Amino acid sequence: MTYRKRATCTIILIALNVVYFLILSFGGMTEDGYYLLEHGAVYVPNVIEYKEYYRLFASIFLHFDIQHLMNNMITLGVVGTNVEPVVGKVRFLIIYFVSGLGGNLLSLVFELKTQDYAISAGASGAIFGLTGALLCLAILNRGRIGNVTRQGMLFMIGISLYLGFVGEGVDNFAHIGGLLSGVIVTFLIAPRKKLGVRRWQEERTL
Repeated sequence: MTYRKRATCTIILIALNVVYFLILSFGGMTEDGYYLLEHGAVYVPNVIEYKEYYRLFASIFLHFDIQHLMNNMITLGVVGTNVEPVVGKVRFLIIYFVSGLGGNLLSLVFELKTQDYAISAGASGAIFGLTGALLCLAILNRGRIGNVTRQGMLFMIGISLYLGFVGEGVDNFAHIGGLLSGVIVTFLIAPRKKLGVRRWQEERTL
């Protein structure tokens, strides 16, 4: 008999992203950056000059098209269902939103330095944070957490970052900022009780 703790927050986050995308799709073209800017996308001049700091969080729930949404939600589902049962709902949400914020902040700093501004949106910074969290959990648990290994996570992260840098229109610094934030926050707040980790592993493999 297989038993798995429900990743409730992961499911809710996916649902919120999908619902919000559908709502915006009925009201306009999500592929239009200016349309997303009206609904909370990040644009450095708006954040710095007009102090619209809410964009650093609101943009996490925005996506440019269905492919952008689906890629992020599939990854969120896979990674989130592995992270949330280990750290718990509250820690999971802290990691997710702090990583999203960290990703947007690093991207903002980079754009301020280069003066190359772009409208950006998406949950990938927060999701990279969860990926970093899973890597951190594996390291803290002697190289493995459930069926996930440290080597496997490093390989997946490397491939993801590589694809981002060779692709076009990808906010790579948001990915890096999210990843680093996820690792740091998880290291600081992750539960250290090995019994809890072991019990989770058994529940995943029974």
